Amino acid sequence: MRLDDERESSNVEDRRGGGFGGGLPIGGRHIGVGTVVIALVAWYFGINPSVVLNTVSGPAQTSQMQSAPPPANDEMAHFVGKVLAETEDTWQVIFKSEGKQYVDPKLVLYTGSTPTACGTGEAAMGPFYCPGDQKVYIDLAFYQELKDRFHAPGEFAEAYVIAHEVGHHVQNLLGISERVEREKQRVSEAVANKLSVKVELQADCLAGVWAANTDQRNHFLDPGDVEQAIAAATAIGDDRLQKEARGYVVPDSFTHGTSEQRVRWFRRGMESGKPGVCNTFTAASL
Repeated sequence: MRLDDERESSNVEDRRGGGFGGGLPIGGRHIGVGTVVIALVAWYFGINPSVVLNTVSGPAQTSQMQSAPPPANDEMAHFVGKVLAETEDTWQVIFKSEGKQYVDPKLVLYTGSTPTACGTGEAAMGPFYCPGDQKVYIDLAFYQELKDRFHAPGEFAEAYVIAHEVGHHVQNLLGISERVEREKQRVSEAVANKLSVKVELQADCLAGVWAANTDQRNHFLDPGDVEQAIAAATAIGDDRLQKEARGYVVPDSFTHGTSEQRVRWFRRGMESGKPGVCNTFTAASL
């Protein structure tokens, strides 16, 4: 990826290093293997932390203050800021072309755990988006996990993580998230899971739309970058994660889609560059 000369977003809130949110390990201890296994199915993208570990009794109070920029030698934080800026620039153009206004999300860097409008965010959840405060949350230690556990290294794989979460923000701005949540309250758990899969696959597709439009605008992709995102999408399919965690798969419990589906919808967005191709809710098949 070629981002060296690009700007960094001013919408990064850094809660690490003993700042707001405490930066404490989960439960005052390091994350254990059991916690990671519990969170595996929802490990990677976009899921509300309260759904996974049911730790929330009500919305948490969150900071509204903008933190100081990360230290000059914090290369990963600066990289994340540049990727977020690219999502801002690209989605602002796309929304404007459709007569809509794009509202930039915030991105929160934290360590261990942090309060959010969706409850307590914890590192074991992986990166996630909270529609209640329109913020993306990420513990940067996840990127090491992405390399070591999921064998999906590379800058574009890391950018794909952010682009997917910003895809959930796009869904929120368009009212898709709210409509789906209302529908999920009226249906069985199995049907609600299928709706969740459609939401996640649409976010994968929107990540592809972002990549296509950003590359057209500033040619930021290098050979092999797209393959990094595909490797990441393959590694975190529900079927792959369930097979790793329990040795078998339960399709009715899928909430994010299979590896094949995730790759397919990312490719669809990347090849088209048009958000309209990402309507997973009317697709004849996923």
